[in-house]
Amino acid sequence: MIKNIMIVGVGGQGTLLTSRIIGKTAMEMGYDVKISEVHGMAQRGGSVVTFVRFGESVSEPVVEEGQADVIIAFERLEALRYAHFLKKDGVLVVNDCRIDPMTVVIGAKEYPENIIEGLKAEHRVYTIDGQKIALELGNSKVLNSVVLGFAAEFIGFERETWNNIIASTVPTKTIDINQKAFACGFDAEH
Repeated sequence: MIKNIMIVGVGGQGTLLTSRIIGKTAMEMGYDVKISEVHGMAQRGGSVVTFVRFGESVSEPVVEEGQADVIIAFERLEALRYAHFLKKDGVLVVNDCRIDPMTVVIGAKEYPENIIEGLKAEHRVYTIDGQKIALELGNSKVLNSVVLGFAAEFIGFERETWNNIIASTVPTKTIDINQKAFACGFDAEH
């Protein structure tokens, strides 16, 4: 069986690092892993999408529409934009925050209302305010570790394995804060 994970967000939210941590964790557990990164306009705050697929044998790195077991969305609108990739019994983990895309900033479009409610009407959705937790920890840059910790329940693997991979992946000076952030997400009520 192959597990299909999709990570979506806005440039600068840690989408790429999160996909690398998931991929390395799955490899540590002996799985064949394929990762595909679609950067988009990451440098300008645009949409960033990554796919992580793992199992006994994985041939393709890209998750097709309707096939994602788990979608991790670091922003509400990104969750809405990519929800069609979720399989019927899949899980959508959403960091409940709003980042206005450039079209909204310049007034060309309006940010949709009631995104979470609309997604919950059609999918299994779990939300967390990762930004609030990251700020409480004193570092907004660990948002991705908070949300990854929250999503870990739906991906699998033991907390110790996740912590070891975080320690070997993030910059040395940020290991402690990233592990704390992961623990806060992992322990948050689902």
